[in-house]
Amino acid sequence: MPKQGKRYVKALKSVDRTQAYEFTKAVELVKGAATAKFDESFEISMHLGVDPRKADQLVRGTVALPHGTGKSVRVLVIAKSPKDKEALEAGADFAGFSEYLEKLQGGWSDIDIIIATPDSMGELGKLGRILGPRGLMPNPKSGTVTFDIAKAVAEVKAGKIEFRVDKAGNVHAAVGKCSFSAEKLNENVQTFVATVMRAKPTTAKGKYVKSLHFTSTMGPSVRVDEHSVGADH
Repeated sequence: MPKQGKRYVKALKSVDRTQAYEFTKAVELVKGAATAKFDESFEISMHLGVDPRKADQLVRGTVALPHGTGKSVRVLVIAKSPKDKEALEAGADFAGFSEYLEKLQGGWSDIDIIIATPDSMGELGKLGRILGPRGLMPNPKSGTVTFDIAKAVAEVKAGKIEFRVDKAGNVHAAVGKCSFSAEKLNENVQTFVATVMRAKPTTAKGKYVKSLHFTSTMGPSVRVDEHSVGADH
């Protein structure tokens, strides 16, 4: 078992691991425990009562956080002219077609998200084995395959994120920075949870949100009373 650092052990003392905290109190605890030398991300984990092996119980979607993530997102747009110019004017970091397909094929990874026009997906789809495992393959359901490039770029830059349940039934996302005010984090958390709640599959039986936790990048996990944030069914 790896040895825990003194900073983490000290932060752990401020949290009762057996208690489920009201969500605004949990936000304060996570902020107080974020003592690393960098601005830690504020992360949320929801364990859902779904069976991800069943196609009709996959939980996925996008959410525009009211205060963004606090992270600078590097956006690549795969599009032919003149859509590539439109992408750059909208704030994309990179935009083009053949040259970027070649760079991706060669293993280039200096990006966080790819947006593509529908007519470019035939070629981009051939890179599925490279982009899929990295979570970079554009998808119409997440709004990253579209001809409305300017809108898609603006939304991503403003804090729109994608979420998807993993094989263990967990949804995990960074919903801000610990330097954010408690009010901004509270609003981001409520928006994220409400969006996941709306994505509940009609075929899911029993309790939907089995557990809810907040944490910072380097801090201890804080259990949250799901009722306090509207995740009570």
